[in-house]
Amino acid sequence: QVQLQESGPGLVKPSQTLSLTCTGSGGSITNNYYFWSWIRQPPGKGLEWMGVINYSGSTYYNPVLESRTSISRDTSRNQFTLQLSSVTPEDTAVYYCAKKVLGDWWYDSWGQGTQVTVSS
Repeated sequence: QVQLQESGPGLVKPSQTLSLTCTGSGGSITNNYYFWSWIRQPPGKGLEWMGVINYSGSTYYNPVLESRTSISRDTSRNQFTLQLSSVTPEDTAVYYCAKKVLGDWWYDSWGQGTQVTVSS
């Protein structure tokens, strides 16, 4: 069973870059069958998929956020990171990291989520 844990600052100032890390245990981020994503939920709204990184390091982003989003990984630490640039208060949300298996459409492992507030 893969377990995921998000970490990072809970408060970011407008125009700055939000940076979060997801640490995995119980499964390697280089596993050929796994895809690793960031998903967020603004207050009072639904889940918003932000992007994914696969076993080889290839990435794909939500077109709405693509110009501001970057997902990378550190295989030595079994971690993947999210960077979201030029944040505004509209980026305030609970941010989740999650894993899905090749061929499945659902995410079967989720972190507990971390609240990020954008405010001066």
